[in-house]
Amino acid sequence: MKLRAIIFGATGMVGEGVLHEALHHSSVDAVLVIGRKSSKLHHPKLAELIHRDFYDYSGIESQLRGYNACFFCLGVSSIGMDEQEYTRITYNLTMRAATTLARLNPEMTFCYVSGMGTDGTERGRRMWARVKGKTENHLAALPCRAVYLFRPGFIKPIRGLRNAYTLSRILGVIYPVWKALIPGAVCTLEDLGLAMIEAACSGYSRKILENADISLIARTARESAG
Repeated sequence: MKLRAIIFGATGMVGEGVLHEALHHSSVDAVLVIGRKSSKLHHPKLAELIHRDFYDYSGIESQLRGYNACFFCLGVSSIGMDEQEYTRITYNLTMRAATTLARLNPEMTFCYVSGMGTDGTERGRRMWARVKGKTENHLAALPCRAVYLFRPGFIKPIRGLRNAYTLSRILGVIYPVWKALIPGAVCTLEDLGLAMIEAACSGYSRKILENADISLIARTARESAG
Protein backbone atom coordinates (compact mmCIF):
# COMPACT_ATOMS: atom_id res chain seq x y z
CA MET A 1 0.00 0.00 0.00
CA LYS A 2 1.20 3.49 -0.85
CA LEU A 3 0.60 6.02 1.91
CA ARG A 4 -0.67 9.57 1.84
CA ALA A 5 -0.03 10.54 5.43
CA ILE A 6 -0.95 13.37 7.77
CA ILE A 7 1.49 14.11 10.57
CA PHE A 8 0.75 16.10 13.72
CA GLY A 9 3.61 17.27 15.95
CA ALA A 10 6.35 17.61 13.35
CA THR A 11 8.04 20.44 15.27
CA GLY A 12 8.60 18.17 18.30
CA MET A 13 11.29 15.52 18.65
CA VAL A 14 9.09 12.50 17.92
CA GLY A 15 7.10 14.10 15.12
CA GLU A 16 10.21 15.42 13.43
CA GLY A 17 11.72 11.95 13.49
CA VAL A 18 8.59 10.30 12.11
CA LEU A 19 8.45 12.95 9.38
CA HIS A 20 12.09 12.27 8.52
CA GLU A 21 11.39 8.54 8.13
CA ALA A 22 8.24 9.16 6.09
CA LEU A 23 9.96 11.47 3.62
CA HIS A 24 12.64 8.85 2.98
CA HIS A 25 10.36 5.81 2.80
CA SER A 26 9.47 4.43 -0.63
CA SER A 27 5.94 3.48 0.45
CA VAL A 28 5.03 7.06 1.39
CA ASP A 29 3.86 9.09 -1.60
CA ALA A 30 2.85 12.31 0.14
CA VAL A 31 2.94 13.90 3.59
CA LEU A 32 0.79 16.71 4.95
CA VAL A 33 2.12 18.30 8.13
CA ILE A 34 -0.46 20.14 10.23
CA GLY A 35 0.96 22.53 12.79
CA ARG A 36 0.79 25.96 14.35
CA LYS A 37 4.16 26.85 12.83
CA SER A 38 6.22 25.67 9.90
CA SER A 39 8.62 22.74 10.18
CA LYS A 40 10.95 24.76 7.90
CA LEU A 41 11.58 21.69 5.76
CA HIS A 42 11.36 21.44 1.99
CA HIS A 43 10.81 18.17 0.16
CA PRO A 44 8.91 17.11 -2.97
CA LYS A 45 6.62 14.86 -0.90
CA LEU A 46 5.90 17.48 1.75
CA ALA A 47 3.04 19.94 2.10
CA GLU A 48 2.30 22.03 5.19
CA LEU A 49 -0.93 23.39 6.59
CA ILE A 50 -0.61 26.06 9.28
CA HIS A 51 -3.62 25.74 11.55
CA ARG A 52 -4.07 27.60 14.83
CA ASP A 53 -7.08 25.92 16.45
CA PHE A 54 -6.56 22.20 17.02
CA TYR A 55 -10.06 21.91 18.46
CA ASP A 56 -11.82 23.05 15.27
CA TYR A 57 -11.15 21.77 11.74
CA SER A 58 -14.39 22.92 10.13
CA GLY A 59 -12.66 25.50 7.95
CA ILE A 60 -10.06 23.13 6.47
CA GLU A 61 -11.95 19.86 6.05
CA SER A 62 -11.64 19.94 2.27
CA GLN A 63 -7.83 19.88 2.64
CA LEU A 64 -7.90 16.84 4.91
CA ARG A 65 -9.60 14.44 2.50
CA GLY A 66 -7.77 11.83 0.45
CA TYR A 67 -5.32 10.60 3.09
CA ASN A 68 -5.03 7.00 4.29
CA ALA A 69 -2.71 7.35 7.29
CA CYS A 70 -2.23 9.68 10.24
CA PHE A 71 0.81 9.71 12.50
CA PHE A 72 -0.26 11.62 15.59
CA CYS A 73 2.84 12.68 17.53
CA LEU A 74 1.56 15.63 19.55
CA GLY A 75 2.01 15.43 23.31
CA VAL A 76 2.86 17.40 26.42
CA SER A 77 4.34 16.59 29.79
CA SER A 78 1.86 16.30 32.66
CA ILE A 79 4.31 18.00 35.06
CA GLY A 80 2.62 21.00 36.68
CA MET A 81 -0.81 20.25 35.18
CA ASP A 82 -3.97 19.21 36.91
CA GLU A 83 -6.05 16.40 35.43
CA GLN A 84 -8.60 18.71 33.83
CA GLU A 85 -6.01 20.68 31.86
CA TYR A 86 -4.00 17.60 30.92
CA THR A 87 -7.18 15.92 29.71
CA ARG A 88 -8.08 18.94 27.61
CA ILE A 89 -4.73 18.91 25.83
CA THR A 90 -4.09 15.16 25.67
CA TYR A 91 -7.56 13.65 25.26
CA ASN A 92 -9.82 16.38 23.87
CA LEU A 93 -7.34 17.71 21.34
CA THR A 94 -6.41 14.24 20.08
CA MET A 95 -9.99 13.04 19.79
CA ARG A 96 -11.12 16.15 17.95
CA ALA A 97 -8.49 15.59 15.27
CA ALA A 98 -9.00 11.82 15.14
CA THR A 99 -12.79 11.89 14.87
CA THR A 100 -12.61 14.51 12.12
CA LEU A 101 -10.10 12.51 10.09
CA ALA A 102 -11.97 9.23 10.57
CA ARG A 103 -15.17 10.83 9.30
CA LEU A 104 -13.44 12.34 6.28
CA ASN A 105 -11.25 9.32 5.51
CA PRO A 106 -12.90 6.08 6.70
CA GLU A 107 -10.11 4.01 5.10
CA MET A 108 -7.47 5.76 7.21
CA THR A 109 -5.08 4.00 9.59
CA PHE A 110 -4.50 6.14 12.69
CA CYS A 111 -1.18 5.70 14.55
CA TYR A 112 -0.98 7.36 17.96
CA VAL A 113 2.17 7.88 20.01
CA SER A 114 1.13 7.20 23.59
CA GLY A 115 3.70 6.09 26.15
CA MET A 116 5.10 3.16 28.10
CA GLY A 117 3.09 2.64 31.27
CA THR A 118 -0.22 3.91 29.88
CA ASP A 119 -3.13 2.64 31.99
CA GLY A 120 -5.75 1.04 29.79
CA THR A 121 -8.04 0.45 32.78
CA GLU A 122 -8.29 4.25 33.33
CA ARG A 123 -8.35 3.59 37.11
CA GLY A 124 -4.71 3.68 38.16
CA ARG A 125 -3.01 6.13 40.51
CA ARG A 126 -0.95 7.97 37.90
CA MET A 127 -2.98 10.76 36.38
CA TRP A 128 -1.14 10.94 33.06
CA ALA A 129 -1.44 7.18 32.57
CA ARG A 130 -5.21 7.26 33.17
CA VAL A 131 -5.70 10.08 30.67
CA LYS A 132 -3.51 8.37 28.08
CA GLY A 133 -5.46 5.17 28.67
CA LYS A 134 -8.76 6.92 28.10
CA THR A 135 -7.37 8.43 24.91
CA GLU A 136 -6.17 5.06 23.66
CA ASN A 137 -9.49 3.37 24.45
CA HIS A 138 -11.55 5.95 22.62
CA LEU A 139 -9.19 6.03 19.65
CA ALA A 140 -9.50 2.25 19.37
CA ALA A 141 -13.24 2.67 18.78
CA LEU A 142 -12.83 5.03 15.82
CA PRO A 143 -14.77 4.06 12.67
CA CYS A 144 -11.71 3.82 10.43
CA ARG A 145 -9.62 1.09 8.82
CA ALA A 146 -7.30 0.53 11.79
CA VAL A 147 -5.86 2.16 14.90
CA TYR A 148 -2.41 1.38 16.33
CA LEU A 149 -1.31 2.65 19.72
CA PHE A 150 2.45 3.00 20.18
CA ARG A 151 3.91 2.96 23.69
CA PRO A 152 7.60 3.83 23.48
CA GLY A 153 9.70 4.28 26.59
CA PHE A 154 13.01 6.12 26.25
CA ILE A 155 13.52 7.10 22.62
CA LYS A 156 17.01 7.58 21.23
CA PRO A 157 16.83 10.65 18.93
CA ILE A 158 18.01 10.78 15.35
CA ARG A 159 21.41 12.42 15.00
CA GLY A 160 21.30 15.74 13.18
CA LEU A 161 17.64 16.58 13.64
CA ARG A 162 16.84 19.92 15.25
CA ASN A 163 14.16 19.20 17.82
CA ALA A 164 15.72 16.46 19.96
CA TYR A 165 15.42 17.17 23.67
CA THR A 166 18.72 17.93 25.42
CA LEU A 167 18.23 15.12 27.94
CA SER A 168 17.45 12.65 25.15
CA ARG A 169 20.64 13.62 23.34
CA ILE A 170 22.68 13.10 26.50
CA LEU A 171 21.10 9.77 27.40
CA GLY A 172 21.22 8.67 23.78
CA VAL A 173 25.02 8.50 24.00
CA ILE A 174 24.70 5.47 26.28
CA TYR A 175 21.76 3.96 24.42
CA PRO A 176 23.60 0.63 23.87
CA VAL A 177 23.81 0.28 27.65
CA TRP A 178 20.07 0.93 28.10
CA LYS A 179 19.31 -1.51 25.27
CA ALA A 180 21.40 -4.21 26.92
CA LEU A 181 20.02 -3.67 30.44
CA ILE A 182 16.36 -2.85 29.75
CA PRO A 183 15.60 -3.78 26.13
CA GLY A 184 11.85 -3.71 26.74
CA ALA A 185 11.92 -0.06 27.79
CA VAL A 186 13.79 1.66 24.96
CA CYS A 187 13.72 2.12 21.20
CA THR A 188 15.25 4.41 18.60
CA LEU A 189 13.33 7.17 16.87
CA GLU A 190 14.22 5.59 13.50
CA ASP A 191 12.59 2.35 14.67
CA LEU A 192 9.48 4.15 15.92
CA GLY A 193 8.98 6.03 12.66
CA LEU A 194 9.59 2.92 10.55
CA ALA A 195 7.25 0.82 12.71
CA MET A 196 4.45 3.36 12.33
CA ILE A 197 4.86 3.40 8.55
CA GLU A 198 4.98 -0.40 8.34
CA ALA A 199 1.88 -0.79 10.54
CA ALA A 200 -0.03 1.66 8.34
CA CYS A 201 1.12 -0.13 5.17
CA SER A 202 0.84 -3.77 6.16
CA GLY A 203 -0.95 -3.97 9.52
CA TYR A 204 0.22 -5.68 12.70
CA SER A 205 -1.09 -8.48 14.88
CA ARG A 206 -1.51 -6.24 17.95
CA LYS A 207 -3.21 -2.90 18.32
CA ILE A 208 -1.01 -1.82 21.26
CA LEU A 209 2.67 -1.81 20.36
CA GLU A 210 5.25 -1.79 23.14
CA ASN A 211 8.98 -1.19 22.69
CA ALA A 212 9.64 -4.83 21.75
CA ASP A 213 6.98 -4.67 19.02
CA ILE A 214 8.44 -1.42 17.67
CA SER A 215 11.93 -2.91 17.45
CA LEU A 216 10.63 -6.14 15.90
CA ILE A 217 8.64 -4.42 13.15
CA ALA A 218 11.56 -2.16 12.27
CA ARG A 219 14.07 -5.02 12.21
CA THR A 220 11.77 -7.20 10.08
CA ALA A 221 11.19 -4.33 7.62
CA ARG A 222 14.91 -3.74 7.21
CA GLU A 223 15.60 -7.45 6.71
CA SER A 224 12.84 -7.67 4.09
CA ALA A 225 14.29 -4.68 2.27
CA GLY A 226 17.66 -6.41 2.10
